[in-house]
Amino acid sequence: QVQLVQSGGGLVEPGGSLRLSCAASGSISGFSVMGWYRQAPGKQRALVANIPGFGRPNYADSVKGRFTVSRDYARNTESLEMNSLKPEDTADYYCNLKHRGNDYWGQGTQVTVSS
Repeated sequence: QVQLVQSGGGLVEPGGSLRLSCAASGSISGFSVMGWYRQAPGKQRALVANIPGFGRPNYADSVKGRFTVSRDYARNTESLEMNSLKPEDTADYYCNLKHRGNDYWGQGTQVTVSS
């Protein structure tokens, strides 16, 4: 049974920084894809960033240069470092794992960027 548990998030002023973390439990291959998605009110869930197994990170154009995704293969964890946050980054953020043809999701965490 694979489970994802997220931490981090909250309220930050524009230009600030936040860090999200995700820990996966269960038997997970290093070749799985771990990533982050977000869903703003009234919008569809969209990819923010991901790391294919032992591959290079991919980023949505809107976060390139501001967000950094990292992954610890030994601990089955990933993090999303978010800098220079903008009001349009406000959304619910979800950790995602694509493993053996299945999609697994974290519980979600709210990120609000507002002054």
